[in-house]
Amino acid sequence: MLAATSAETPASSPGVSTLTPTTTGDAFSRAPALQLRWAASQPAWSCRATHPHPVRWTLGAAAHFSTSSSPASPASSSSSSSSTPAPPSAPAGGPAASPPPHPLSDAEVEAAIEAAAPTSGGTNLLMAALPPRAVPYAQLMRLDKPIGTWLLALPCMWSIGLATPAGELPSLYLMALFGAGAVLLRGAGCTINDLWDRRLDAAVERTRSRPLAAGMLQPRDAVALLAVQLSLGLVILLQLNDYSKLLGAGSLLLVGAYPAMKRVTFWPQAFLGLTMNWGALLGYSAVAGQLDWAVCLPLYGAGVAWTLVYDTIYAHQDKKDDARVGVKSTALLFGAASKTYFAAFTAATAAGLVAAGLAAGAGPSYYAGAAGMVSHMAWQIKSVDLENGPDCAAKFASNKWAGGLLAAGILADKVAQSGWHEWYEAM
Repeated sequence: MLAATSAETPASSPGVSTLTPTTTGDAFSRAPALQLRWAASQPAWSCRATHPHPVRWTLGAAAHFSTSSSPASPASSSSSSSSTPAPPSAPAGGPAASPPPHPLSDAEVEAAIEAAAPTSGGTNLLMAALPPRAVPYAQLMRLDKPIGTWLLALPCMWSIGLATPAGELPSLYLMALFGAGAVLLRGAGCTINDLWDRRLDAAVERTRSRPLAAGMLQPRDAVALLAVQLSLGLVILLQLNDYSKLLGAGSLLLVGAYPAMKRVTFWPQAFLGLTMNWGALLGYSAVAGQLDWAVCLPLYGAGVAWTLVYDTIYAHQDKKDDARVGVKSTALLFGAASKTYFAAFTAATAAGLVAAGLAAGAGPSYYAGAAGMVSHMAWQIKSVDLENGPDCAAKFASNKWAGGLLAAGILADKVAQSGWHEWYEAM
């Protein structure tokens, strides 16, 4: 939410007010309220209005009043006075008067949404091609930040590869299905998370520009998007065998419950690990029709430990705001000892990957990929500056390469087992 505050003008230009937009945690905590204060030579007045479209109302109000931040000359003061009506004084003892709204055209609203769109986290060709009206929905799905989709899809690819019988190659069809499912499920998870957290997000610097927290979308818009995402996800789930349909449906309980975890436990990252790595189970069952627990359980555990590392690094970005608003995280729990915990979780990841490889009868390429992943995690632990938010974000995003190294090792192992000739024909 945007709060606009007025600075008192010099005596040489009475009646002219300067509005300067600011953002404050107090204002965001009452989103989507809009505060305006007028301070000039006449009696002060203030108003607070709730509006279903804060972006439209905010810019409309800003257009209604002078927005000059520099002292006005007498000539400009005269011009401003003639073009901008003076705000009415509040009756003694009565409620403050409200400024007349100044609705924007649809084109202006689209421009406002486009201008308000957060740019951090990177952009891609898809986001650049979208019309302005679609941008907030894409941001709600985090299509502008695909790292989460990678982190959800990679455990699926691991298990699809390990479940593929020796001498065969992983199914490109299944990998494509799981890739599309990762986009939809990750988007649905972000939509649910932002519905839960829209007021908390408004009080945290990094998240206050998210579409729901910023008022670019209303909860009903997010619910409609969620219905579309879940419907398309169901279409994908129905392509799998019966065992996998039931297993996949179970993941929705984790997705829906995750946003509540940060309110009740300091271990929400562990719960996120259970959610993000569900594909380590589902991918295997999609190929084999059942789970081989000797393979799947250590693989799943390795993924959970991996998530505890990368998402705790991610949470260090927000630890000050989280402590202020009462959000719990392993970043707050571990504190200065975080890197010691990271080392333990990295060792658990390595142990799980070795156990899964032995149970699956994997070859040397698999272990090379596993070693590459663990080495990447060790590099993150050594090099990350947990007091530097941008560095934490960069290390978090680099985990697509950590998980990708293991996926590449599994694929290379299957290619070696099946022979290059068969791989060439499959391509």
